[in-house]
Amino acid sequence: MKRLINIILLSLFFSINTQAQPPAQTVPAFNFYRFDKSTLTNKDLPTGKMLFFFFFDPSCEHCQQAMSNLNKDFQQYAKAAVYLISVDDPKVITAFINKYAPSLKNKKNVTLLVDTKNEFLEKFKPLRYPSMFLYSSKNVLLDYEDNENSMFRFLKYLKQA
Repeated sequence: MKRLINIILLSLFFSINTQAQPPAQTVPAFNFYRFDKSTLTNKDLPTGKMLFFFFFDPSCEHCQQAMSNLNKDFQQYAKAAVYLISVDDPKVITAFINKYAPSLKNKKNVTLLVDTKNEFLEKFKPLRYPSMFLYSSKNVLLDYEDNENSMFRFLKYLKQA
């Protein structure tokens, strides 16, 4: 039931948000949760590294393809801090990662997060699933993408890191 409510809320948000503000131009204040229930906030982010936020829904086919693309090209993201965020249950997220991005498991620069308060939508202002944000080491948006076939655009920034 909770999943159904989240899907309805996200659908409404995305339909309303299509004419709203552009995605967050700087990393906003946030509170997400690791699987061990500890909090990760914007104050915990590393300094001097690019930050890659990937917001996804495990049931979304576009998200599945984008995560597979990330899995395939992950070496390019090695110098960035990578945050994989979903509103789903950690068990569902884990199954999704196991299926579509197994090489990301146990990577030191990858953090799996749960957005239990639905903050990502309000603060990062994604337009649809999947939503991928690459921020500079100074927390300024370098690029935003929501097309799983255009993730190659991030690579030009990551090569400079």
